[in-house]
Amino acid sequence: MSHCPEVLNPKADDVRKMLASEVHIGSTNIDLNMTRYVHKRRNDGIHIINLQKTWEKLVLAARIIVTIENTADVCVISSRQVGQRATLKFASYIGATAVSGRFTPGTFTNQTQSKFMEPRLLIVADPRADHQPVREAAYGNIPTIGFANTDSPLRYIDVAIPCNNLGKKSIGLMFWFLAREVLYLRSKIPRSRDWEIMVDLFLQREADDTDKSDKDENQITNINDPSIRADSSFSQVVPISNAWDTALPAWSQKK
Repeated sequence: MSHCPEVLNPKADDVRKMLASEVHIGSTNIDLNMTRYVHKRRNDGIHIINLQKTWEKLVLAARIIVTIENTADVCVISSRQVGQRATLKFASYIGATAVSGRFTPGTFTNQTQSKFMEPRLLIVADPRADHQPVREAAYGNIPTIGFANTDSPLRYIDVAIPCNNLGKKSIGLMFWFLAREVLYLRSKIPRSRDWEIMVDLFLQREADDTDKSDKDENQITNINDPSIRADSSFSQVVPISNAWDTALPAWSQKK
C-alpha cells in the first residue's frame, strides 16, 4: 500500500509507461543500501525494482524541488550521454540550471573559477558517473537527489530514486515524470488533464536518428514545394491490361 495521498498516486497509464520503458529493470549487482528498493531477483540474476517505492521517492523529490524559491538554484547534472537531453529538457521546463557533459572539478568548491556556482539543490542522473559533483556538493552541504540503480553507491545521496538509470527511455521517462510532478505541485498545470509535452522530447536521440529525421523533413519539404514540377512522362496513363500482357513471359502464354 502506498504511503502517498490518493491524489499523488500514479495513474494506470503512468505504470504502463514505466513498465514499457523498463524502469523496473535493475542490474545483476546490488548495493547494500539499495536492497530496500528491490522487489525480487530473477533467475537470470537481474534485480527487479519496486515501482511503488520508486514513485514515492519521485514525489518526495518533487516536493523538495518545489521548496526552492529560485528555480535557477537547482542544478541538474548528467555526465552520461543517455541522460543529457533529459537534463536539458527538465531544466528548461522547470527553470533549473543544467550541466550536461563533463563536470569541471571545482565548480562547487573553487571560487576562482569562471563557472563557479553555489546551488541550493543538486540532481544527478547517475551517482556513480557523477561522483565528482556529488562529492563537492557534500563539501558545501548541498542536498543531493540521485536516480540510483541497484548497484549505485548512495554515499552523499540524500534522496535516492530507484530506477534504471542506464537506459535512455527509462531515464528520460523519469525526468519527464519529475518535471510534470513539479509543475503539478506549482499549480502550473491541473492534475485533471494530461501534460501536453510528450515523453519523446526527453529521450536521447542518436546521431543516425537525427540525420534520418532531417532527411525525411527535407523530402517532405521538397514534395510540398510548388516550384518543383512533375515530369510529363509520369503523367501518361498506361492501360493495365496491356502492361500485364507485355510483362508476361512467352512460356506462360497459352497456345
